Amino acid sequence: MELLFLLLLILLMAVALGSGYPVAFALPGSAILTIFIAALCGYLFAGDTDAFFVHGGPAQWLSAGVNNLRGVYWQPERDTLIAIPLFIFMGIMLQRSRIAEDLLITMAQLFGPIPGGLGISVVFVGALLAATTGIVGATVVAMGLISLPAMLKNNYSKPLATGTIAASGTLGQIIPPSIVLIILADQLAGAADQAGTARKALYKEATGEISMPTIFEVGATSAGEMFLGAFLPGLLLVGLYMLFILIYAFFNPKAAPAVRYDGKYNAAFALKVFITLVPPLALILLVLGSIVGGIATVNQAGAIGAAGATVMAGYRLMEGKRRAYAPALLALGSLAALAVILSLYSANVKSIHSQDDMIGVVLAVIAVAFLVIALVWSGWRAFKIDNTLYGVMIETAKTTSLVFIILLGAAMLTAAFRAFGGEELVREFLTSLPGGFWLQFLVVMLVIFVLGFFLDFIEIAVVVVPIVAPILLADPGANITAVWLGVMIGLNIQTSFLTPPFGFALFYLRGVADATVRTIEMYKGVIAFIGLQLLALVVVALTPSLVNYLPNRVALLSETAPPPRNPRLQYCIEQYVFDHLNTDGDRIRAALGGASALDTGFLPEDVRDDLNDSLDGVENTFDLIKQTAATEAALIEAAPAFRPIHDVVREIERDIRKLEERMAEDKTLLSRTRGDDEAANTRRQRFERNIAALEADIEVLKEDIPAEWDDTYSAYRDLQKADSKARLDYRRNVDDAYNQLVEIIGVIDASDALAQSKPRIEALRDVINNPDPEAAAEQFKSVADSLNSIAGAGEVKSLLSKARRALRARTPDPEKAAENLEEAIALVDSETQWREQALTDLRPALATLEVTIRDTIGLRQQDRLPREIALFVASCNSGHRDISLNF
Repeated sequence: MELLFLLLLILLMAVALGSGYPVAFALPGSAILTIFIAALCGYLFAGDTDAFFVHGGPAQWLSAGVNNLRGVYWQPERDTLIAIPLFIFMGIMLQRSRIAEDLLITMAQLFGPIPGGLGISVVFVGALLAATTGIVGATVVAMGLISLPAMLKNNYSKPLATGTIAASGTLGQIIPPSIVLIILADQLAGAADQAGTARKALYKEATGEISMPTIFEVGATSAGEMFLGAFLPGLLLVGLYMLFILIYAFFNPKAAPAVRYDGKYNAAFALKVFITLVPPLALILLVLGSIVGGIATVNQAGAIGAAGATVMAGYRLMEGKRRAYAPALLALGSLAALAVILSLYSANVKSIHSQDDMIGVVLAVIAVAFLVIALVWSGWRAFKIDNTLYGVMIETAKTTSLVFIILLGAAMLTAAFRAFGGEELVREFLTSLPGGFWLQFLVVMLVIFVLGFFLDFIEIAVVVVPIVAPILLADPGANITAVWLGVMIGLNIQTSFLTPPFGFALFYLRGVADATVRTIEMYKGVIAFIGLQLLALVVVALTPSLVNYLPNRVALLSETAPPPRNPRLQYCIEQYVFDHLNTDGDRIRAALGGASALDTGFLPEDVRDDLNDSLDGVENTFDLIKQTAATEAALIEAAPAFRPIHDVVREIERDIRKLEERMAEDKTLLSRTRGDDEAANTRRQRFERNIAALEADIEVLKEDIPAEWDDTYSAYRDLQKADSKARLDYRRNVDDAYNQLVEIIGVIDASDALAQSKPRIEALRDVINNPDPEAAAEQFKSVADSLNSIAGAGEVKSLLSKARRALRARTPDPEKAAENLEEAIALVDSETQWREQALTDLRPALATLEVTIRDTIGLRQQDRLPREIALFVASCNSGHRDISLNF
């Protein structure tokens, strides 16, 4: 019965959408009707409203809906959605202020003389508008009104012209900032959590271990990472479009002829290009650059974009009039002043400690005040001229409301889908496919592509992604990142704007195209561009570094970069260190030899032992690297033979788990069966037969497990443990070796500080016989505390603390305190003596060794990765590493 109601849910949704009913109400309406019918049937025929639900019932579904409503509007961790109205405002403001028109006309004049130049100018402007507006409808309409007549007038092929305009308008879906990327990031955040839980459960079932290593966890994503991940694929798509137009024009020049510009390419034209092109590029730099540089979050970047669009509208709407650029120049001057002030002063209101700090805050407030004046001035112009601001606000509110209502409706539909067991059916279908992850992924991409013929991008993103993403992300064989999956889905969803019969870009263009352009010609025109989008999809699928590299790079170079000890970085860091030590080991050995040849006989025994341990650790590193390389090679060699039997057994175990789940459900239903009538007895017998059959099937599956599995798995598991132990031994060795060396250098460097503390310690002789023992004890404490900042002064501080305790005892003992004090003074003398000698005899060689090993053996102890190594690790972590044999 659950399957019947699941089919009813899908049928109701399809009918509602197919009849043109608004999506925002079709999705929740289908869910509410199906839930009501299922609950009513359960009450009438089984006496229980929950009878025909796989998970929970109407009450649980309603609770899930309330949680989703709270999640969208109140949960602070989902604040990414705040960026949606900001970017929508930015896009509509730029479109209403005719910035797009200026770009199209100027770029057409610039590129026109090249064969296919008008088409290239449309793609170029489409990319710029995508990076500033991200509103597909506005972009397609603007280019259709301005560029299409010019292209047709100059004898451009109608399919090529319309295809170029429609495809270029859809770039706003993949080139950041993009609304669909924000929605995908929000959906994938929850999917990554579910996938992480599933992967931990899989690891526990496979290995029997409760905790899963951090390196195997599923990484979450954010809107900022999605923007960074989509940037290079977006540029790839722009390049493919331009290349196609150039090649098409080369082989068929009549279809895309060169267009002569009647004016002159002089200084005036260059100034026009500069004024037209630089403001949008500057806005792109401000919005995306602030995210890439870690200066602003996505929400803050959206606010920057909205403010920048308002300033641009302020001068564009006043074009040709007096003081048109005044508010823009005031805003630029304020920003420049702020940059100078922040470089000279600390403008933090919470940390005003001096007059300079106060001056910095006051100057910053003045600069911000002028910036606010510029924004208000620009906003007032937009409000007064053609009522532009009012129209922008209304359109922003409408579009934002639509997006959020669809989000809530889709959450209700997804909850209903799960309540009827739809998620389990999808999971079982995908995991039962013979080709593993890549066939599953191909099927999902194909389904999304087909859905794109009928559904909008928002419906696909909020309905399909929560169902399939956890399944794909949890797979340890592919071990894909959430960013890569999101960008792949985003690229795929982009085709939904071009695929007939419901390609929205085609509708927008049809509405503004001349009647001489037939709809069939538009359909023909987009075919090539759909093919290019699919080609880009294949390229990104085969080269995940196109997506993953930029987020990794920005994360590792930012101020909040993870430290080198982060477990997720270890594999790539060790790859870099091992390669570096194998090629540059002689330099480290030379520095080690210089340090080992030093005369350390004058050092205290404990310091000398620590130094010898450190030097031995540096030397042992090379042997430990060889051991780690040997264990890794053994794993790699054993993997091809182990993988086939591993995959077979894990598949059998998956089938067993499915049968066990079904058996558990039948046992639950059997335990709930009440009554002694014939119907109840019949139901009991049916459940008992099902349970017996399932138990028999499970035994059959267990017999299919190869007899040699236990020995084979145990042998491979031993190799994995040996590799883990070798890496752990290496990490402990390098950490101890470097830390001991740094500590010894720090102790030597503290020679002067220790010598300077001696007069204060000696002054305590006069304090011991103080008639007030408590006051004397406090002075001892003060001096002891001052030694905290001196490396290696722990024993001296300990003696002073003993003296203090002697003075604070119930019966004060000044003699004991004096004895401890003299021991402390003598210790200071001996410590100072050997440290001063070590400054000249040992420190230069030890410092040379420390610098030599800092970025290799000592790398894990640094606060952050050096730039060169960060770039290597970013590149190394950009691929997808198969970890399935660990499960």
